[in-house]
This record gives sequence, structure tokens and C-alpha cells, in this order.
Amino acid sequence: MNKIIYLFVTIAVLTSCAESYSIQGSSSVSSLDGSKLYLKTVKDQELKNMDSCDVVHGKFRFTGLLDTVRLATLYMDEQSLAMPVVVESGEIEIHIDNTGRSVTGSPLNDKLYQFINRHDQLGNELNELSHKQSQMLLEGIDEDVINRQLSVEAARLAQQEDSLVTNFIVENFDNVLGPGVFMMMTSGYPYPVLTPQIEDIMSKAPKKFKEDPYVKEYYRAANEIQARQNGLADDVTQVPTAQQPVTKPDTMPDSLQLPSLSLPQK
Repeated sequence: MNKIIYLFVTIAVLTSCAESYSIQGSSSVSSLDGSKLYLKTVKDQELKNMDSCDVVHGKFRFTGLLDTVRLATLYMDEQSLAMPVVVESGEIEIHIDNTGRSVTGSPLNDKLYQFINRHDQLGNELNELSHKQSQMLLEGIDEDVINRQLSVEAARLAQQEDSLVTNFIVENFDNVLGPGVFMMMTSGYPYPVLTPQIEDIMSKAPKKFKEDPYVKEYYRAANEIQARQNGLADDVTQVPTAQQPVTKPDTMPDSLQLPSLSLPQK
């Protein structure tokens, strides 16, 4: 009897220590109605379902207990909706429509989507350069002049994007956003590479960030590949190529081009 009482007391204590999360969602996208949504996250290097719910009349809700803050991605069945969500304590709200998406109501989600919105703005400015080029050609401006001018603008926007991403990762070394955006930044590469931006980030990174499973494995593989390419290691023939991509956890959008919200079609 004492053992049974002790067991119930232990369960009650553990439950009381765990935080809870509540995520309310709304969608005006008709193809989502009646669908089952999942929050998926990487655990032990595998993509696993964290929670699920049904979309009924444009509304859905995730609730549960949380042992640690996690960065998840919203899925409809096996299709990623390209929506990162920080699952943390608080009243979190997800809004989805045909023109955009947002996650608000908790500190890390607010911070993440402020970053995403700024990144979207820079992406839109970069996309506008092609329209600007066509307009300048119609105005009879010399093509060499156009190319020089737009190249300067493109370089300026690229530098702003690099600074935005780098600064965001550095400012969030100590929470899930730092490794999460690092994954977004690097997942577009065909295999792990070392760029000046990555080297800059890693030179500033504390131990906690370097020990993140994805960051640690990416940086190890990138250094190994570079050593082989430089002839400093054996077995150069095993260096991955664009046709032999390195598998990465599918917790985030495939690239940092976040404006392209993926919505299912029925």
C-alpha cells in the first residue's frame, strides 16, 4: 500500500513540475479544413510527432505538457506547411491565410516571427530588382549601367540578409532559435560547407550552441569535408557532391526562403 501511495505522489510531483502549452489556431485556407495537423520535432535525430489535432471550421488547438521548450514545424499529414512554431509555456496563437502566416503570444515565437517578417521584406526587395531591371530597359537605359547599379543594390541587400541572420543566431545562442535558424540557413546546401558566415558564427558560439546535436554534426562534417578537399585527410573520393546530399533533420523549411508558405491543395 505504501508503495502505491509513493507512486501516486511521485507522479503528482512530476506532473506539477511540467509546464503546459496551449496553441490556438485559425485558418481561412479551405484546403486545411477537415485535415489533421501535426506538430513535428526532431528527437534523438529522428522526426517525430509531438502533438496532433483536427481542423474544424477553420479552428484547431494543440495542448499538452512540456518537459522542455521545443522548436517544431507544422505539418498536414506528411506535408510541411513551412511554419516553425516554438512550443513553450503560454497562450500561443497561429494564424494562416492565403497570403501569410504568423505565430504569436509567447516571447520566442514573437521574436522568431519578427525575424521572419524582416527576412521576408529583404527577400521581397531582392525580388523587386528583376522588375526594376525590366522597367529600366523599357526606359532605354544602357544595359551595362543597369547591371552595375542593380549589382550594387543586390550586394547591399545580400549583406543586410547575412547580417540579419548572423546577428539573430548570435543573439539566440542560448535558446532553441539559434540552432533552429542555423539549421534553416545551412539546409539549402547540398552538403555541409564552411562559409565565412558560418565560421564567424562558430567563432562566437558558446559551448551550449556548439553542443546542439544538429550544429555539432554539421560543423564536424563540414570540417571533415573541407579537410578532404584540401588534401589534409584521406579518402577524398567520399566527399559528398550535389548529387550526394547529406541528410538533414526535416524540422524546418528546406531553405531560409520563408516567404514561400506551403499550402496544401485538395
